[in-house]
Amino acid sequence: MNDDKQGLPVLTPTPSAPRSFDDAKAAVAHLIVLYEEATAFLCDNFRLAMKNGHPNARMRAFYPQISVTTRSFAQIDSRLSFGYVAGPGTFTATITRPDLFKSYLEQQIGLLLENHKVPVEIGPSTTPMPVHFAVAGTGGMTVPQEGAAKFTLRDVFDVPDLTTTNDDIVNGTYVPTEGGPGALAPFTAQRVDYSLARLAHYTATDPGHFQNHVLFTNYQFYVSEFEAFARSVLADPDSGYTSFVSTGDVEITHADAPIPPTMKMPQMPAYHLKRADGSGITLVNIGVGPSNAKTATDHIAVLRPHAWIMVGHCAGLRNSQSLGDFVLAHAYLREDKVLDDDLPVWVPIPALAEIQIALETAVEKETEFAGYDLKRVMRTGTVASLDNRNWELRDHTGPVQRLSQSRAVALDMESATIAANGFRFRVPYGTLLCISDKPLHGELKLPGMASDFYKTQVARHLMIGIRAMESLREMPLERIHSRKLRSFDETAFL
Repeated sequence: MNDDKQGLPVLTPTPSAPRSFDDAKAAVAHLIVLYEEATAFLCDNFRLAMKNGHPNARMRAFYPQISVTTRSFAQIDSRLSFGYVAGPGTFTATITRPDLFKSYLEQQIGLLLENHKVPVEIGPSTTPMPVHFAVAGTGGMTVPQEGAAKFTLRDVFDVPDLTTTNDDIVNGTYVPTEGGPGALAPFTAQRVDYSLARLAHYTATDPGHFQNHVLFTNYQFYVSEFEAFARSVLADPDSGYTSFVSTGDVEITHADAPIPPTMKMPQMPAYHLKRADGSGITLVNIGVGPSNAKTATDHIAVLRPHAWIMVGHCAGLRNSQSLGDFVLAHAYLREDKVLDDDLPVWVPIPALAEIQIALETAVEKETEFAGYDLKRVMRTGTVASLDNRNWELRDHTGPVQRLSQSRAVALDMESATIAANGFRFRVPYGTLLCISDKPLHGELKLPGMASDFYKTQVARHLMIGIRAMESLREMPLERIHSRKLRSFDETAFL
C-alpha cells in the first residue's frame, strides 16, 4: 500500500507477479483473469463509495499487460506483414476487454511464440484503469457526472486521461522512453476503451456485435435492403449466418422475427449480420460528410476488422457515365481535410489488389457483364472527396478545374476519408460507388429521379458489397493484410 499525492492510502487488488507463457490460449486466459480481478475491484469499491461516501483511500487497479523480450532478429516468412517484432528488445501492450478480443489475442500471441521461440509475459501494467471503463460492461451501473456524487470522483478513482489516449503509435510518432519498451500493439488499452464507449454511443449497438467485415454507406436506403438480405440468409440453415442485430442491440435468429421500430436513431446506426466466428458483415450508415466518416473509422479501427468498404452514392463527373453506373476507386483526391493533421495529403493511398479484385468480381457476378463489356456499367478511376456538399455552386474555375486535372471520375464526401483512415490504421479498404447524379451535366438529385434510382439500384449495389466481403472472408488473413499498409518499424500485432 502506498500513499497518493493527497496523502491517502492507495488500495489495489492483491498484487500478481508476472507469469511466462508459451501457449497462447493459456496466456489469454490469464489476461482475462487479471482483467476481471481489476474491474471487479473497481466496481465493488465504486458501489460502496456511491453508497457510503468518500472511503478515505484511493482505489486503483491496473490494466493487464503483454510483454515479449527477444535478443535476436526473427527468421520469419518475408511474405508476412505482421506477427513479429522489428528487432531485439522488449515490447509491451496494455490490454482491455480480453474477453472481447480473445480470438484476436490468441492469434497474435500465437504468431509471436511461433516466430520468436520465446515466451510471452503476462502481468499487471503500470497504467491505471479509469473507473468509467471498468463499470461500462456492468449492467445498471453508471458513473455520475462531475459534481453529482457526494465526493470528487477523481480524488478516489482514476478517470480517463486524454493526454495519454492518442494515436501516436499508429501515426508513427510514438517515441519510447530511453531504455523503455517498444510498442507491441497499435492501440493502448485506454485508447481501445475510449473507442468502445464511443462506438456504443454513436451506433447504438454493443461493440461485441461488430463483425470482421464492415460496409459503410451514406444512405438509409441500404439498411432496409441489408435487413431483407439478413432475413433471407437466416431462413437458410446452411448459410453460416446465425443472427441479425439492429440498433438498440435487438437481435433476431429467425427470418420472420419482428424488430421493433427504433424510437430515437443514433448518429451512425450499425447493423450486424453475425457468424459464430465473427466473420459476418456489419453495415454502418455513417450519413453524409467526412467528419462522420472519420469518427466511425477512428473507433471501429480498434476492433481490428479484416476489411472495410464504402458502398455509397456519388456524383458522376463524366458525360459518358449514366445514373446507376458503378465507380471502383483506384485513387483518391483528398479534399476532405479532416485527416490532414494525422495523415498528410502528400501520403499516397494505394489501391489494394485483393479488395479491388473482390469488388470487380462481385460486380461481374451481379451485373453479368465481364471483360470489356464491364465498362458499360463500371469505371475505375480517381474518386474525389470534398468537405463541401454544395461544391457545384462554387465558381467552377476552382473545384472543377482541379477535378479535371486529377482525372477524377466521381465525387463524394466520405470515400477518401474511409480509405485514408484504413491506410492509417492498417485496415484493408476499398470503395465502390454508385452514380446518383451528374450535377456538371444537368442531372441533379431530385426527388422523383431519386425514387426510381433507389428502387432499381440499391439492392444490386448492396449485394455487390456483400459478395465482395464474402469472397474476402475466404482469403487467408496474411494475404488480405497487405505489406503495403505497414511502415518501416511496425507493431507485431495487426
